[in-house]
Amino acid sequence: MNQVKILVIEDDPHGGQSVVEAMEDIGFKAELAVTGEDGIKLFREMAFDVVLSDLMLPDISGVDVLSSLSRIDKNVPVLIMTAHGSVSSAVDALKLGAYDYISKPLELDDIQAKVKRAVEIHRLRDEVLVLKDGMRERYAARSIVAHSKGMKTVLEQIEALANTNATVFVHGESGTGKELVARALHFDSGRAKEPFVAVNCGAFTESLLDSELFGHEKGSFTGAAQQHKGAFERANGGTLFLDEIGNASPAVQVKLLRVLEERELWRVGGQNAIKVNVRIVSASLRDLSELVTSGDFREDLLYRMKVATINIPPLRLRRDDIIPLAERFLAMASEEHDRSITKVDKKYYERLEQYDWPGNVRELRNVVEVSVVLARGSELGVDDIHINEVASANNSKFIVPAGMSYEEIDKEILTQVLARYKGNRTIAAEELGLSRRTIQRKIKEYELPF
Repeated sequence: MNQVKILVIEDDPHGGQSVVEAMEDIGFKAELAVTGEDGIKLFREMAFDVVLSDLMLPDISGVDVLSSLSRIDKNVPVLIMTAHGSVSSAVDALKLGAYDYISKPLELDDIQAKVKRAVEIHRLRDEVLVLKDGMRERYAARSIVAHSKGMKTVLEQIEALANTNATVFVHGESGTGKELVARALHFDSGRAKEPFVAVNCGAFTESLLDSELFGHEKGSFTGAAQQHKGAFERANGGTLFLDEIGNASPAVQVKLLRVLEERELWRVGGQNAIKVNVRIVSASLRDLSELVTSGDFREDLLYRMKVATINIPPLRLRRDDIIPLAERFLAMASEEHDRSITKVDKKYYERLEQYDWPGNVRELRNVVEVSVVLARGSELGVDDIHINEVASANNSKFIVPAGMSYEEIDKEILTQVLARYKGNRTIAAEELGLSRRTIQRKIKEYELPF
């Protein structure tokens, strides 16, 4: 592990040397600069984990140093050292981004403790950056399997739209990867380092969706025990993906339109407008044009949401992607479940190519994962493919038997899905679009034998 390096900027040579020795006493390496400009020069030339800077320097102020260092690398914590009479200035420095301040006369034990914490903060910040880079690599358009002509067109559209602020509507059947496209638009854009937030508008009641999107103030309604920032605020600077936007109520649609037009919102129970800078990507299984005709969706909002449209073809129309996708899912499932699959019979892939995949990419992933989980050895053959042929025949819709209650239907569906996957809750949850916790709760509620 590389030795931690501390930059000390202090014009008092005795005080500066004391701080350097205090850093060395706890195993850190320290460099001393006696002017602000010298400190900035050293910072440009060397990599430091933490900076300690005096507030009053002979050439420029510690605040000026902070500003310059932040432009070079805002990830490095800067601690300001100040005399008691200048604490207010140090507080101003905190507002400008300083990590902490230390009052003079210096207590070396206090310095050591605060620097140790700052070093840990720097390490955590670096880890976050690595994770963000990993997310960008994982979700960028180049990570999307696109051997078919239809998906190559989708990638071209992502490339053309990513670095714009245009609102984008993503159209496609369930399971085609609409959120994956939304993430690619985000991670291939200049907003990649900012948040990506996804909200399924069909998963909330009207009042809860209002709060989830726009936030609420403490006490604004029963149960609002504290202030809550909505998805727009959480995504500020980044991208907000609104899935199933067709389920938004008329009242929520009005607020969405205002945010798109004015770039500002009010929390539920709030009195002040909050400015936001968010790129919107939306999707819906329901035909928004039909909803406009029926009066269930605002036409002006439709135009604002569909400045650009990306159509994702269903898997049955992009068969060139089936084998590459299956190979990827095999590798992922083998790693996740610690299984070693060394050989795949060509008939296995032929069978996958012949199937129409009404559940699209999501169904393919589930089927491949089940193959890996239930494999009896290190090889996969056509017999390892478990597809619900009855449900998939002619891609027919499910017909509700007469006399069955909703609870009975819910129980029967869950029972069949769990039986199909030998009780695997994770895969059942993925296929049904539910959380694993919900699956477990329903198993207990219905007293299912899994």
